Amino acid sequence: MGQKLVIVESPAKAKTINKILGSDFIVKASMGHVRDLPVKSLGVDVEKGFKPKYEVSDDRKKVVKELTDAAAKCEAVYLAPDPDREGEAIAWHLKALLKGKVPEESFFRVTYNEITPRAVREAFAHPRQIDQKLVNAQQARRVLDRIVGYKVSPLLWSRIRRGLSAGRVQSVALRLVCEREDLIRNFKPEAFWIFGANVSKRVDPREPFAIRLARIRGEKAEIKTPEQAEAVQKDLEGREIQVSDVIRRELSKRTFPPYITSSLQQAASRVFDYSPSRAMKIAQKLYEGVDLGEGPTGLITYMRTDSFNVSQDALASCRTFIETQYGQEYLPEKPNFFKSRGSAQEAHEAIRPTDVNRTPDSLSHLLNPDEFKLYFLIWQRFVASQMAPARIEQRTVEVATVTAGTVPDYLFRATASQVVFPGYMKVSGLQQKTKEKDQADKEAGDDEEEVEQLPQVEPGEKLDLIQWLSERKETQPPGRFSEASLIKMLEENGVGRPSTYASIIGTLYDRRYVSKEKKAVQPTDLGMQVNTMLVENLNELFGVKFTASMEELLDEVEQGKVEWTTMLQDFYTRFLAWMVNAKGPAAEPAHVDAVLKALDAVTEWGPETKRGRRTYSDKKFTDSIRDQLTGGEKPLSMRQLETLGRMAIRYREQTPDLDAVLTSAGLVRLLDEKPPEPPTPAAIKKLALLKDLEFEAPKERRGRKFDDKKFVVSLQQRVDQNRGLSPAQAQVLNRIVFKYAEQIPDFEALQESLELNETPGTEDTESGALLEQLKNVTEWKQVTTKTGKTFDDKVFYESLSRQFTQRKSLTPRQKSALKRMAKKYVGDQVKPAEAE
Repeated sequence: MGQKLVIVESPAKAKTINKILGSDFIVKASMGHVRDLPVKSLGVDVEKGFKPKYEVSDDRKKVVKELTDAAAKCEAVYLAPDPDREGEAIAWHLKALLKGKVPEESFFRVTYNEITPRAVREAFAHPRQIDQKLVNAQQARRVLDRIVGYKVSPLLWSRIRRGLSAGRVQSVALRLVCEREDLIRNFKPEAFWIFGANVSKRVDPREPFAIRLARIRGEKAEIKTPEQAEAVQKDLEGREIQVSDVIRRELSKRTFPPYITSSLQQAASRVFDYSPSRAMKIAQKLYEGVDLGEGPTGLITYMRTDSFNVSQDALASCRTFIETQYGQEYLPEKPNFFKSRGSAQEAHEAIRPTDVNRTPDSLSHLLNPDEFKLYFLIWQRFVASQMAPARIEQRTVEVATVTAGTVPDYLFRATASQVVFPGYMKVSGLQQKTKEKDQADKEAGDDEEEVEQLPQVEPGEKLDLIQWLSERKETQPPGRFSEASLIKMLEENGVGRPSTYASIIGTLYDRRYVSKEKKAVQPTDLGMQVNTMLVENLNELFGVKFTASMEELLDEVEQGKVEWTTMLQDFYTRFLAWMVNAKGPAAEPAHVDAVLKALDAVTEWGPETKRGRRTYSDKKFTDSIRDQLTGGEKPLSMRQLETLGRMAIRYREQTPDLDAVLTSAGLVRLLDEKPPEPPTPAAIKKLALLKDLEFEAPKERRGRKFDDKKFVVSLQQRVDQNRGLSPAQAQVLNRIVFKYAEQIPDFEALQESLELNETPGTEDTESGALLEQLKNVTEWKQVTTKTGKTFDDKVFYESLSRQFTQRKSLTPRQKSALKRMAKKYVGDQVKPAEAE
């Protein structure tokens, strides 16, 4: 019997499955998606059924060749990517690329929710065909996202700046963050007063306890003015107080469901401050396999799920574990059941340990700290989800002022709770429950606080007043989203799906639309600007309700209820209408024609200029507008007319009637606009000096590429267009001039004419002393590489020395790194006192 090829996404997963299947199978990784839409074009034929134009990604061509070669030597191909839409689509793409290498009937799709010997062998024993409905749902989502991103992003480029992006779901998440920020900024606090007292029994035990004013003459105590507060304060003076009632009740607190993707990300963020993407990477490792001494073993079920479903085998195993470890009283009569949301994939399972008997403590020495923390959360939550409810006795003491009538003038309350039976809290802990309750109360606006304990008191019992308490407070604005609460908001509104939450938030950070301050997600100025533009022009497209409705349609495509191309056509018809409105009202053809006729007088056009990969020409732009006007198929927008008018002003000397033409076209305001500031002589001279220098090779830091030569060339193109530099551009240019000062002859003599007589920082003797001492180092530490980065102390020292010579100072970050490096050589080649 020949070998069989199994294709999964990642090498780690391949290693775990290979261990299970044995030598009859060759297991290889596709490294995720192997085909996608092209990078430089829409890649979707909107006129012919939205047919996607897929191509093999450049970084996957080598992988595809390896898979093709392997398939040609095997008798069957098992496609085993993840059990969701993306995984189904990957399997479909792989089959399309490998067709002909094995017979059609020798392609098999296998899925499993956990990577354990039992689950994997069961999946391979019962393979199926690719589910085209799942594939179509993924294709529909990909095409939707491509259309929105490809068509809307250029609006941001033209109105804000190039390089920005809009996303069908990403922009809705940004909108939620920005709308919350607007609420915070526009919030007007209102004052209110809280009254209470410290009281005690008149007999032992006399420990004081706090009570809080709840009602005034039968009505809810709401004190909102200084006058009301003063009146209450005076009225309370001298009054006696007594216990009016003691209310006891026993509460049954039901446990929480096992984690799904969203709730796991929220918990990881709340408890460990893990970002969603970090939590998912750790979960991926636990799912794909951790070496427990006998090769990799999958520890949890698939981590992208919105279903609370749990397999019968896992339920039985968990119930046996609970009864054995905690006792019969902790086991409910029937397994606990949790209803998933309507769109959840019930064929999937919740996130749970693959073996409940594999306790966190038993794995503590085999997992790294991050893996242990996340596994502990998952294991603890799963076990607790199948335990009996907790029973809590709650006692509320009502204390009233002594009043002649039946309704007291002032009624105070104090509440305390005591766990009678811990139930699921035996595993999850009372502290965790209390934290979750406090957070829920805070979000619901519940200000009532419980006290630690209350003495035993009886109705009618008089109490001693120790002190009246009053406090002025102000209503608080809503808090900014944390990553956890933002995910919760997305989930509650039906925006996105479990597999997308981490990438949505990650994209907002990458685009610098939001930043994270402590645990709060807040929009940047750029994010607010982008959101304002999108909401003003494409409000419905980026509305929460519309985005949620599209998710529901995608679910219906997956269920086979809706044809994916029909859904896309309906969307695209509405989308085109929105885009027409976003581009503004159409320009009057006669006005466009009048400006074009005025430009007929131009005999000398400005030179073509290049910005990045694009070439700009005033003459070609004018000709393109003339062609569009003549063709009549696509109306010209007011924005195009305004752009044409601004360009025409540059040729004012050659078009004597231009002012009158622009006035009659309703563009008179353009005549009063200030032209852009020209470049300064100093900027021109700096760029001339840099023109023929030898620049460093481009560098990549934190995912961003820094290329000095490319930046200088872009500034030169700007200057060639007679456009001045922005303050930020001028500042970076100054830094580059200092950086390459050694290559500029007589640099010190030129500094004043270059307006560089003031160095970019104040001179600091501390850095100078450290650099002077490091001159004595004769043996530098060995060069090291970490996470793809090379660390070379000698090279770093020489770089800092050059910069310090030029600027007489270092940045705080450079200074901190210099101190750390100097300490490496303390007691060796640098004296301790000089390295401090």
